[in-house]
Amino acid sequence: METYDPGTAPDPNQWLALDEDERIHRIASYHRRAKVRLPNVQIHAALHSVVENQLAEGLQTVRETVERLQSEGLSRHDALHAVGSVLVNSLHALLQEGAQGQFEVEAYFQELRSLTAETWLRKGA
Repeated sequence: METYDPGTAPDPNQWLALDEDERIHRIASYHRRAKVRLPNVQIHAALHSVVENQLAEGLQTVRETVERLQSEGLSRHDALHAVGSVLVNSLHALLQEGAQGQFEVEAYFQELRSLTAETWLRKGA
């Protein structure tokens, strides 16, 4: 795997064999080549990488969500963004004052289960 393409799932073993910095670099490079304008390409790429890592690690809820969103009409790339948006919201909640200070995996999975292409697109994706 020389380059990253969000439209095609990378081979899980090859993906996980890469250093995390290399994964982020490849994702950022894709977005630069595609001329995708982003406020912060490194943060965007890091979030992409987290979702790809979850898929490569076989997290069933994440995989099922991406597949479902694709069946609802999203491209794989947009499905990754939708899952990433749920992740960002979960991380944001974690950073709020008074938060328990622990990432709630089951709450994250529940949000993914309720995510639809329609609701994600309505939020202005």
